[in-house]
Amino acid sequence: MFRDIESLREAGVPIEYDADAQRYRIDAAHFLPPTNLTLEEALSVVLLAGRVGELERDTLFAAAIGAAEKIEASLPSSMRERLSEVAEAIDLRPPPVNPLADKGDVYRALLRASVDQQAVRIRYDCRTEFREIETDLDPYHLLFQERSWYVIGRSSRHDEVRTFNIGRVKAVEPTGASFKRPPSFSVKKHLRNAWRLIPDDGPDSEVHLRFSAVVSRNVAEVLWHPTQRCEFRDDGSLDYHVTVSGIREIVWWVLGYGDQVEVLKPERLRREVARRHRAAAERYGVV
Repeated sequence: MFRDIESLREAGVPIEYDADAQRYRIDAAHFLPPTNLTLEEALSVVLLAGRVGELERDTLFAAAIGAAEKIEASLPSSMRERLSEVAEAIDLRPPPVNPLADKGDVYRALLRASVDQQAVRIRYDCRTEFREIETDLDPYHLLFQERSWYVIGRSSRHDEVRTFNIGRVKAVEPTGASFKRPPSFSVKKHLRNAWRLIPDDGPDSEVHLRFSAVVSRNVAEVLWHPTQRCEFRDDGSLDYHVTVSGIREIVWWVLGYGDQVEVLKPERLRREVARRHRAAAERYGVV
């Protein structure tokens, strides 16, 4: 808290301690300096902040709703009217996300602990151990990716840096211990070339997929991974190359394309996809 107070004072915000009320106050006459926004800038902020905030009411994005409303209210009436007209012609529909219902306090506690470098103890619904676990965590970083918020940090239970889905954190409490975030730590280094969030141990895998002409252009027009390389063939099919740190995550993406994709390498990914297709066929009684 004191670090935040000092940051506000350094920014010129008049904050003082009220001994009678036993709390800090900001002078009501103080406002942040006005920001001159163009119509396009205002539209972008109101649409992005407001619409994304509606999806994430219990986390960081929740504040975006209030920010968007304040920005819109501060605009000249003529710009507000024009903004409303343009907004009617535009819609923003992000992909489905985990709403993190009732996880606002968990999110804020983890964010505060990460900023202040304070260790916490969490209770976690672990999907790999199929039970609730408890571990002390040094929360290095919070990350929003793949429809949810995650906290990345060193887990005492696992004695290594792990990624935890905040939606599965049942409780957070401070341990009273502090930690130092390793200077060498970065999210990019931790994730390596993971297809999404969880890198496997061992060397990276070179993946070669062949997509049929039916879906080839749809696949090629999206940057699914920073390392991907696409090569169209004469028949319209697509050779898709990507380097990933493990195959556990990419297998589900491949399965999503059904019979429109063939795994050419590595062999273990080809076998895993084939195994799951056989299992699906058996479930439908066609084998």
